[in-house]
Amino acid sequence: MKNIFFTFLASLGVVYMIGGVLLYIFQSSFIYYPTPAVKHPFPEKTFILDGETIRVITLNEGKSKAMIYFGGNGESVAYSAEDFYENFPGYTVYLVNYRGYGGSSGRPTQAGLFSDAMAIYDKIKNDHQQIIAIGRSLGSGVAVYLASQREVEKLVLITPFESLQSVAQEIYPIFPMSLILKESYRSIAYAEKVSAKKTLVLIAEDDRITPPHHAYKLASCFVQKDIRIQVIEGKGHNTISHDQHYYTLLKAFID
Repeated sequence: MKNIFFTFLASLGVVYMIGGVLLYIFQSSFIYYPTPAVKHPFPEKTFILDGETIRVITLNEGKSKAMIYFGGNGESVAYSAEDFYENFPGYTVYLVNYRGYGGSSGRPTQAGLFSDAMAIYDKIKNDHQQIIAIGRSLGSGVAVYLASQREVEKLVLITPFESLQSVAQEIYPIFPMSLILKESYRSIAYAEKVSAKKTLVLIAEDDRITPPHHAYKLASCFVQKDIRIQVIEGKGHNTISHDQHYYTLLKAFID
């Protein structure tokens, strides 16, 4: 019986180790879901950054105010173009296709997304009096980092999280995600450096991917006083933008 018991424990140990190794090797496949290029009627700007071609959908060109939008890990930002075009006619809107997304070249990484966000900001800043950063889900990590390194007038975070490591630890509680994850998107580490005058956090009440407590924890780390939290009831992580109040809340905050 002892031999059977120890064999069973050894088998569990092997399965556990294999699971951890697979998570480490294939973690990018769990973090990023690149979307292909989508046909749309809007103009694009092409930026050559670190040898990669980054395509950015550009709406309402020539406005003094601008916003940069960073989407989720499986989001095709082209599908949001018409809504932004109609709801924010007074702003030039830049919808960023990450590396590997929407026809942009390269492979997405945290370092690459952070670097591209700052480079795009630097290339457009002289064309606008003020810039607003908007990030959804994974994009919230990019937006928080940008706002901690560059001056943005306002910051909007949609279904955000304090760190990817924290979210992953809840999904895989038996594995030490602090050791496994190479890309943690630790917004909590950059929040106190954000210089935005105002921040809006939009939470989906029924979010099962990044549950609301992650957004509340992140919000508690901002040092500026003017931070607003809005909860859209009855919507999930991927359906929050389907609610009629979504753009109403964005417009009220931004305008």
